[in-house]
Amino acid sequence: MSRPLLEVIALTVQDAVAAETGGADRLELVADMAADGLSPDVATVSEVRSAVDLPIRVMLRLADGFAAGDADAVRQLRTTADTLRAAGADAWVFGFLDETGQADLAAVAALTDVIGSDPWTFHRAIDHAADRGALRKQLDGPGAPDTYLTAGSPRGVDDGLPVLAAEAARTAAREPGHQPRLMAGGGLRLEHLPELRAAGVDAFHIGGAARPQGWDGPVDAAAVRRWRDALA
Repeated sequence: MSRPLLEVIALTVQDAVAAETGGADRLELVADMAADGLSPDVATVSEVRSAVDLPIRVMLRLADGFAAGDADAVRQLRTTADTLRAAGADAWVFGFLDETGQADLAAVAALTDVIGSDPWTFHRAIDHAADRGALRKQLDGPGAPDTYLTAGSPRGVDDGLPVLAAEAARTAAREPGHQPRLMAGGGLRLEHLPELRAAGVDAFHIGGAARPQGWDGPVDAAAVRRWRDALA
């Protein structure tokens, strides 16, 4: 079995360095966790890119919620992607729903047009979709995400464990729409790991779990190391 992937949310250069020191495999770089993670600024992307050797996935999201917004908002997202790409971003996190709870294919296509073949994660908007299986099929094909970040439930991993286990089995079976990697995150705790690992989940995403002082505090390298050791 391959080494599980551990992705850590970073908001600052200090977070990124601590995550790398603790043994993280990848960073999700965001701003404003009060809004559940928005796009970071250019300076932060550039500084983090220079400070660590880890792969970085940069959030493309300009407002709280899971709607991309109107045409002007989508144009702003495209401009943000262009600007951050010029600052060194080469992998991404985004995902939008329309008013019916389906994937907003127009917004997704507008961004994949900018990022080209860069890898990207469809974030936890999937947990709020009207039909998560249908969403995966909608996004299947060229330009699809290579990863889905999901708790299995809008309420978090505690409630979503059965869904995560079922989807991990479908990923293992290479079912249509389920080929992308399933990454568990959203209220993830160490005690969830045995059940998720037994189900075949091999990618894990932590934010608050890496911050013993809460979101107002920094990423703690020792906390990240505990997760790395638990996944050994």
